[in-house]
Amino acid sequence: MKEIWKPGNMLYPIPAVLVSTRGRDGKDNLFTVAWTGTVCTDPAMVYISVRKSRYSYKALHETGVFAINLTTEKLARAADYCGVKSGRDHDKWKDCALTKEEAGKIPVSLVSESPVNIECRITEEKDLGSHVMMLAQVLSVHADTAFMDENGRFMLEAAHPVVYSHGTYFSLGKRLGKFGFSVRKKKSGVRKKG
Repeated sequence: MKEIWKPGNMLYPIPAVLVSTRGRDGKDNLFTVAWTGTVCTDPAMVYISVRKSRYSYKALHETGVFAINLTTEKLARAADYCGVKSGRDHDKWKDCALTKEEAGKIPVSLVSESPVNIECRITEEKDLGSHVMMLAQVLSVHADTAFMDENGRFMLEAAHPVVYSHGTYFSLGKRLGKFGFSVRKKKSGVRKKG
């Protein structure tokens, strides 16, 4: 039996990412976003949704750029901290002992400890009520070569990424199959004679 609830956001789990910004004053900041995702592949586009009251909103709105830094089990504490502390009052880079790495296409610092950093330029802001959705074009992706296999395939699972669900962080579980596994024909292992 299921209960019927009022409309709400129940699309979980979702990624918990560290978003880095730099204000016009040159101050770097980090904040955690769980409302983020892929929008389009060609051109490559993503989005983040941010409350106007967030300290980083001003930097996002004024500069039009940000970086998404994927989080891992090792970055879970930083992801939580950067979601509850404000950059108005704290240097979150210093507090979390994170290393800054200059981005290549935008004037923003990337989190060196993150396995993937995505440089983004905002193309549109949509004020949707409690949050402003920022649609952004992906300008560049930085992938840590420590997570490449012998065939040059990026293995994000080796970095132990985390997701967020109803106020709780989770590490991703076991691999269940690759795209298309449900329709792929199984090899019988029986060789034909002749």
